[in-house]
Amino acid sequence: MEGKRRYFEKGLHDESQWGKNTLLVNNVVAICGAILMVLSKSALSFEMIIAGRIVYGINAGVGLIVHTLYILECAPKRLRGMVGVSVASFVSLGKFCGQLLGISELLGTDERWIWLLAFSGVTGLLQLLTLPFLPESPRYLLLERSDRHGCETALIRLWGAKKDPKPEMEDMLAEDAALKGVKIHRIMELFLDVNVRWQLLTVIVTFVTLQLCGINAVYLYSFDVFQAAGIPEENLRYAALGTGLCEVSTSIACVLIIESTGKKVLLFRGYLGMAAALALLTVTLYLQEFVSWMSYCSLVLICIYILFFSTGPAGVTAPLPGEIFTQSYKPAAFTVACTLNWVGLFAVGMLFPLIVKHLDYFCFLIFFVFCFCSGVFVWFNVPETKNKTVLEITEDFNKMHQKHRRSLQSKLSSVHTNEIHATVSTKL
Repeated sequence: MEGKRRYFEKGLHDESQWGKNTLLVNNVVAICGAILMVLSKSALSFEMIIAGRIVYGINAGVGLIVHTLYILECAPKRLRGMVGVSVASFVSLGKFCGQLLGISELLGTDERWIWLLAFSGVTGLLQLLTLPFLPESPRYLLLERSDRHGCETALIRLWGAKKDPKPEMEDMLAEDAALKGVKIHRIMELFLDVNVRWQLLTVIVTFVTLQLCGINAVYLYSFDVFQAAGIPEENLRYAALGTGLCEVSTSIACVLIIESTGKKVLLFRGYLGMAAALALLTVTLYLQEFVSWMSYCSLVLICIYILFFSTGPAGVTAPLPGEIFTQSYKPAAFTVACTLNWVGLFAVGMLFPLIVKHLDYFCFLIFFVFCFCSGVFVWFNVPETKNKTVLEITEDFNKMHQKHRRSLQSKLSSVHTNEIHATVSTKL
């Protein structure tokens, strides 16, 4: 009985154990939100629409964390970057499908709009029916249940019989041995632990910049740019579909190149490319009133910005906490990341109209600062994660910043020595 109690208490703090079950329950939440949307029109209740949106928000918040954790634990080390980036690709695909279904030829009409709002329930039902056929997380089977055979079977089901699962199992056991006796850390402990300070700063910087990089502003001004380029107003929705398709295609390209390029390079290049595009877009929007063909330059810059966003921060950021934190810190790290993401999205949604009202297109300069500073931060403070285990990445963080500390200490020591020599010389 005591053993069962300890196992249950341990399970409460182990996110991998309830990851698959949480995804199943989360699909029920999505279906409930869809039912509220469908019934709102018959009940003539806008409150049901608001309630449905809240339920959808809960579904999205939980799904983003747990889904990312589950697929990262199921992916082999050499493909973990590619699998993690696929989260952003499917988010982009979801946004594009929403834009596509929202046109008047499909569900964007007075009669069919409730089915548009309820469509998320269809995807939830599809996952509810198919997810039970997938295996449990191999990491959970090996580290929590000590079920080597079950872990090996799950890995073979996921990766195929030709792939030898033993090297991956050895990496899992090595991490488990290194963390033996280490409890699951809470959020406050994550903030107070100096050993993971730079990992935490990396998560804060990347997730804050994900919402403050200006993507919402670019999409908003794209309509003005399309109109200035001569696209008729009734065709603007199709032009918007083009931007969505551009994001989807570049996200897929990110999946294909990440294993050969590396996440650090994609983040750094993405941030600085976005910063350059925003700076130039501010100039072209200003000159658009004086030069007729400048709107085409703005259109090209919007596409370039979306390309850098989709092949950089959009794809790399979501799975980052699961790759740079060890198992004991992952729940707290993902909680912090998700909170920053949704609070940032809410803040942008509330404040962005006011910013645009007072600054107009000069608001891009604010987003330029965030993108540029984040790019510099990543280049100097974040190691490459490509084809590395969590322990190797943690060691790289320690080496990088110990080197910085030693360099700073040597400089301070040199300055202090020079001051002493100067003082002695003065006295002599």
